[in-house]
Amino acid sequence: MVFTSILFLLIFLPLFLLVYHTVPNQAKNIVALLFSSVFYVWGAPMFFWLLLLLLVSNFFIVKRMESVQGPERIKKVLLWLSLLLNLGNLAYFKYANFFVDNVQLLLGYWGFSAFEWTHVALPIGISFFTFQSITYTLDVYWGRHKSLERVQDYLLYILLFPQLIAGPIIRFNTIADEIRDRSHNFTANEKLKGVYLFVIGLAKKVLIANQVGVQVDDIFTQVDSISSPIAWLGIVAYSIQIYFDFSGYSDMAIGLGKIMGFNFPENFKSPYTAQSITDFWRKWHITLGAFMRDYLYIPLGGNRTGNTYVTYLNLTIVFSLSGLWHGAAWTFVIWGIWHGLFLVIERAFLGRWLKRIPLMLRVGYQYLVVLIGWVFFRADDFSMARKYLSRMFGADPDKMETPAFDFDPGFVTFLLIGLIFSFIVLLPVGKRWDKFFFSSDYSDRQHFALFAGSLGLFILSVSYVATTDFNPFIYFRF
Repeated sequence: MVFTSILFLLIFLPLFLLVYHTVPNQAKNIVALLFSSVFYVWGAPMFFWLLLLLLVSNFFIVKRMESVQGPERIKKVLLWLSLLLNLGNLAYFKYANFFVDNVQLLLGYWGFSAFEWTHVALPIGISFFTFQSITYTLDVYWGRHKSLERVQDYLLYILLFPQLIAGPIIRFNTIADEIRDRSHNFTANEKLKGVYLFVIGLAKKVLIANQVGVQVDDIFTQVDSISSPIAWLGIVAYSIQIYFDFSGYSDMAIGLGKIMGFNFPENFKSPYTAQSITDFWRKWHITLGAFMRDYLYIPLGGNRTGNTYVTYLNLTIVFSLSGLWHGAAWTFVIWGIWHGLFLVIERAFLGRWLKRIPLMLRVGYQYLVVLIGWVFFRADDFSMARKYLSRMFGADPDKMETPAFDFDPGFVTFLLIGLIFSFIVLLPVGKRWDKFFFSSDYSDRQHFALFAGSLGLFILSVSYVATTDFNPFIYFRF
């Protein structure tokens, strides 16, 4: 089940909100867990019981780890058991096929025959719920927060449907108190802000990402014949598609969290207005960047290694793994290394130079680096990425024949809208809007205007959902 489906928008969500806001506070967690289970089973019934077994096992391992009073080594053994359970599950389901495919290639290169292998199916959302399980284990081990008393509360933390499939990645210590104590109630102002945020996210996905994405697919499938301008148009359009697709999902998840009484962390902050790649990763997929920093980069030594080259190596390792986390393919690894390379270069010397040039040149540098990286992220394999980059930069122009693209007027319109809203915070009007939308409270008149606008945007979005077949979430496959 996806957020941008008629089933979810007009049946599942209204029914859930009706029941959730009708039952007493002490029953809200049970209602949320039941509906979250249905939400996951609807999309991946074959994996639900396995997921449930893994989560229950992890809950009791962590519970035992916390209660250990004896030698520290026993506690560490249980810590590693929990981590191996979670990472082993991720490694098998997400990377077994990738590992076997590469072994098969090597065997073929050395003259050996391939062996039989049944490809492993990928459970939806596995990367996100695995990372949340890891934060639970480590937050309890490091003493950042006590473990949950009831297994059903732990299951709710992992399975809570707004963020289950594609994040944001929610650390246990940031939401534990809200799960444990449901007696608090968000104000009507906060719940209405959740409604507005959900509708904005829906519109981002349906009206911009989906409309732009159809043409992006068309351009990439014709990589052998496109011209340089079309190649640049395609990758710029993809940058808008993936941003509005993923940030749209995050906005919907955060909005639903507010409606339910949960504070989910911000996941995007106008990333294409960043002034460096370092700054980009403070604004793009913020919860993943923070996770990789706090649970991998800092444990590796972070900036405190005392050796500059070790710090650079740590950055490269972290971003290589970040790329691999996104997908089991070498193109994702290259994408991660590409970003890690520029982070190292900026830390070494480029960051100081960037401060001396005008703002728009800094933003332009960042956006160009990100666009080139997106080629590897979007391409089906390295061969396609190489071809696409050659088209972008005009290699072999005599071999290019521009296809007769029939650009839909909607594509051009929504692409321009996406570009405007991606960079609008660089302008004074954008800064004022950002400040207004994230203000702490609204007047009754402002609520009336925002609610009316949200209602109109919701109706328009639902009408687009009902009339189009193109509706995938890019990050569902991760």
